[in-house]
Parts: sequence; C-alpha cells; structure tokens
Amino acid sequence: MTRAARRGWLAASAGVVAAGLAPAGVAAALQARTRSRRLDSPYGPLAPVADRTTGLELLRLPQGFTYESHGWSGDPMGDGASTPPNHDGMAVVAMRDTPGGRELVLVRNHERALVTDPLVVRGMAYDEAADARGRVPGGGTTTLFWREGRWEGARASLAGTLVNCAGGPTPWGSWLSCEETLEDRSNLVDPLGRPGRRHGYVFEVAPLEAARSPRPLAGLGRFRHEAAAVDPSSGALYLTEDTPGFSGFYRFLPERPGPTGLSGPGRLQIARLAGRGGLERLLAPEPGDRHGLDWLDVERPDADPARLPAGALPGQSQPLWVAGCTLEGVRRGAARMSRGEGLWEADGRLYVVDTAAGLGPDGLPGRGLGAVWELDLAQQTLHCIFATPPGTPGVGNHVDNLTVSPRGGIVAFEDGGTHRGEDREVGTRILGIVPGAGSYALAENHLTAAVLAAARAQGKQVSAAAVSRGALDAEFCGGCFSPDGRVLFVNLYSPGITLAISGPWPAGPI
Repeated sequence: MTRAARRGWLAASAGVVAAGLAPAGVAAALQARTRSRRLDSPYGPLAPVADRTTGLELLRLPQGFTYESHGWSGDPMGDGASTPPNHDGMAVVAMRDTPGGRELVLVRNHERALVTDPLVVRGMAYDEAADARGRVPGGGTTTLFWREGRWEGARASLAGTLVNCAGGPTPWGSWLSCEETLEDRSNLVDPLGRPGRRHGYVFEVAPLEAARSPRPLAGLGRFRHEAAAVDPSSGALYLTEDTPGFSGFYRFLPERPGPTGLSGPGRLQIARLAGRGGLERLLAPEPGDRHGLDWLDVERPDADPARLPAGALPGQSQPLWVAGCTLEGVRRGAARMSRGEGLWEADGRLYVVDTAAGLGPDGLPGRGLGAVWELDLAQQTLHCIFATPPGTPGVGNHVDNLTVSPRGGIVAFEDGGTHRGEDREVGTRILGIVPGAGSYALAENHLTAAVLAAARAQGKQVSAAAVSRGALDAEFCGGCFSPDGRVLFVNLYSPGITLAISGPWPAGPI
C-alpha cells in the first residue's frame, strides 16, 4: 500500500470509528455534504498529565501519552542569551548524525514587535535602529537541538525582524521565517547612525551554515505574511496572508527551483477562482465546497500598503491598512480569504487554514470559527475538508496552524481562547481532523493559575498577571512531527514553552 493510499485508508477508518457509523451508513456519510462535527477521539478522553521535566500538569492528554517541556521563555540558551518569549511557528528542518547520536534540528519563531531586549545573533541583525524610546525590532528565530530523544539546547539564529509569526521548512534544510506586519521604519535613523528598514518580508534561516547578514526575500511580496510551504515537485512556494477580511493566497514561481531560487528572479502570483472571479466565495465555506484556481501575476510585489477607509468592507468600522500587492490582485479579481494562516504540504496536497472563515454572530462572512482547505497541487483544485459551524467552538475554536504526521494524520492547533464545554472552561486544544467528518481533541492546554504559580516558584519566567488568571487561552503553535512520527513538537505561545509529546500514535490515525 502506498503512503498516500495508507493515509486515505487511515483517515476513512478513523472517521468510521470516531463517528460510530455502521458499515451500511459509511458510503452515504462520505458522499453527503455534512457539517463538521465533534467526534469521539480514537485515543480516548483527556486528563491532566505531569510534565516529565518540571513535574507540572501543563497538558491534558489521552492515557498512555507523555511529554516534556524545554526552552521556556527566560531559560538560558547555549549562546549565553536568554530564550525570548512569544514562541510561534516551528519545524524540524534537518536531521544529522553526530558523535553523540542522531540529532534533530528545529527552528522556532518568536513573534515580537519593538522591544528594548532584542535577540542578538553574532552582532548581525536585519534592522538594529532604535527609536526615541530605545526600542528595536525584537522578532527572530532560535534553533533547537534534540539528540537521541534528549534536549540538547538552543541558540539564536535570526534577529532584527518584526512579528515573526509562522513560516515553513524547505526541502533543502532551511526555515522560512515570515513577518506578519507592514511596518516601515525606513525614515528612521537612530543616534548611532543606523537606518531603519522596511518590514513585511520573508527571511530564510539556514541553521547549519555560517551566520550571514539577513536579507529579505522581497520577490515573495510585502504583506502580513503568515505561513509558507514548498511544493517539492515543482519548486513553487505557497504563501498565506493574515489581514482580516482582505487576505490573498499567493505562490512564488522561481526561475531556478531549489536552494538559491527564492532569492533570485521569479513570478509572484495571487490566486483567483477559475473562471468566476470570486471575492466572497472563500469566506464562508462548507465541507465539500470545491473551486478550481488560476493565478494572476503580481506586477509590484514590493508595493507600499494602502489605506481602506471605514466601511470599504462589510462590517468594517475602522480604517484598514492593506498590502499593496493584495489590493492590486483584488482589483483584478483575485479571491479573498479572511485570515490565511497555517500551510502544510504532504503527498502532493497542500493544507491551508483560514482561521476566521465562516459566518460570524452578525451573519457576516469571514468572521467565523475557521476552516481547513486541501489544495491538489497537480490539479489546482481547492476542497474544503473542515469548517466549524457557527456557534460551535467545541468543534474547532479558530484553528490557526496545522501539520501532517508521517502516517498522514492531520493535526490542527487552536488560537481561539477558551470556551465553555463539558461543564467547565475548556482551554485551547490540539485537534485531529478527519476530512469530511469533523475533529476530536488530542490535547488541551492546562495552564491554570495554580500550575503557573508553581512554575514561577520553580524560577520560570511567568508574569504575575498570568499567575493570577492562568493561561488556558494560550495559543498552540508551531506543531511538527519528528521524521519517524514518534514525537509531536509544539509551542505554547505564552508564557513561551516548547513541548515534545510522545505516545501510542498508531492506536489512531495520527
């Protein structure tokens, strides 16, 4: 059985088991365009489990699963710096043999704005200019090392960038770190004579190469970048944008696919629904919706942003700054997503998250609880495989990013805060997605006030405000699997923790 066939069989089997369907009802269930629903987990119910590193109950997990935490905000790194906060996008980018055994190399984003305590990477940063308050861009990346299943440490690997939210790995062993901002500091010259820079770009981090001055990949567009994913068969790079209600879906076609292609010439394109324009068709999808895509060349990838006045979009009460390249595309018929977020490529398919797709409480499209699309890269057809129905956060509470396990299981991570369910306050969750059926909970944030107070007592960098209220609403992000599928790495954005989760994954589809 091929890997793709195995993935399909596992997903279908999981849907049958989770939904409790009799065999006679399977065909009808697979053919019907039904709304996504909450499913029973094939891994069992969740309960608090103690972290093997700190002894604290940071997560709720199914029976048989364990985890350990490392790289907390404030923990010392191998280069002498403190681990920065705001852990975000992350991926395993390389695996290598060392004298101490097989080592995994991950790169992790830190989504920071202007700060007085920036990352330092051997004195080199993209933008070091200080404003009148002494603040410099604080975003960047750290590189993490796991050897033979053990945490080895971390070091800084990119500095001087802003709001590094997500990104994605490349097939050649690097990480693309994406700035989610339109900040322009190019008119700033600080007292040391350092000029500010424009932001809103993608930066490539090669963690195993000698440090070099960061260079923005301007050909990939200047917008509020979210995630990136390379199609290994064509070399095309796909990109999401997170501008509420006005997000394009992009791809970059390098003239020379491969390790140097993204910094060279190529074409940036924005998606359009084939033959139908379609400004609104992606904003409120239902499972089963399908659209063909074609692509428009972007004439000015590095265009300045523009200001949309209040009322330009339905329900827009305040002016909105939008990317110049997105405005150009929309004026020519490009499709809009609400808030493009996670991307992950697997077996010739690209999984795309729109974290606010659906109808909002006010009935307006693009203000919902989120959806997941599957793009067939060869056919360029977009298929909605999951969408949270309005008012049902138990099914999915603003799914934000996602990954696919080596066995083909789709795992998504929430950024919708808490919700009421099971007669209690439910924290953010890690969800398994069954295409065409729904979702089930794989893990839940358990950062209660008591847990965080205990963490602070251990010397962890936890704010007094977090101790007083807890952080059950902290986002899960940066989820990715080890190449053998045994470990799920994931971050909790605040207070900033990296977790490695292990367990009986073969008991279900993940």
